[in-house]
Amino acid sequence: MKFNALRDFLAVAERGSLRGAARQLGAAQAALSHSIQELEKDLGVALFERNSRGVALTPMGEVFLRRARSVVEDVRRAREEIEQMRGQVHGHLAIAMSSVPHLALYPGALRAFRQRYPEVKLDIMDAVYPRVESRLLDGSMDFYVGPAPVGTAAGLVVEKLFDNTRVVVGRKGHPLAQARSLRDLVDAEWITSSVTYRAEEEIGPLFMQHGLPPPRLVMSSHSTLTFLTSMVYSDLLMVLPIQWTQSPLFGMVQQIPVCELIPAPPICLVARAGMPPTPAAEYFGDMLRRESHQLLHQRT
Repeated sequence: MKFNALRDFLAVAERGSLRGAARQLGAAQAALSHSIQELEKDLGVALFERNSRGVALTPMGEVFLRRARSVVEDVRRAREEIEQMRGQVHGHLAIAMSSVPHLALYPGALRAFRQRYPEVKLDIMDAVYPRVESRLLDGSMDFYVGPAPVGTAAGLVVEKLFDNTRVVVGRKGHPLAQARSLRDLVDAEWITSSVTYRAEEEIGPLFMQHGLPPPRLVMSSHSTLTFLTSMVYSDLLMVLPIQWTQSPLFGMVQQIPVCELIPAPPICLVARAGMPPTPAAEYFGDMLRRESHQLLHQRT
């Protein structure tokens, strides 16, 4: 099995057609078709089936896709690791971060990283853990930084960076702005940020802990822009990490100072087990750890 065959297979799977894959790779469509046929012959199974829009993965193809992507990503990382150890500073680093590390850790880490690795291309995704688990497992993402997952898939390791708390937030002039307890907010409607696989697990236990009925969750947001816009133009409320109160973006909304302490999941770094980071990835992770230590020192 040739490495180029895996590359060709991934291109066809991602593009959904031989023509699109050939255009992406700058290769002849006939050569690409031959490469896929040879791969299928080698494996003894059909990886694709034709449909009206191009090709689609067979069940065997879906299984092979996960393994092929992992192999290709590992080879890419190995090449970049060797090049970076030889003093070359180019490469690629893919990271997912939630809002907290974006606000509290990323600015300082980015400055240091760009000085050390100015030619490494950064691919930063604004996301929480459930959305990126599969990419962590197949190696197409170096690591995730954000709220600790309720549970992680086998093959991932979790490193805690710091503990955190949250506050209740709504638009300026919200009719419940004078509320001082969660009990005053039982009739409110809420947005969740989909930190967990099930939205009701995000703030439901908080209300239950204080003997209150479950909150009315009417929206789940995967985007900072979405939940800010939704709060500004409605009476929806949200529970956000306390770091938001120091952000310039917080000027669009206001805190509703309830008396209850609202804990937040600790902020963690999640990566694939048994896969050494490239020097660039290791350095970026170290800069995030440095910023975390400084944050903890400021609190004390």
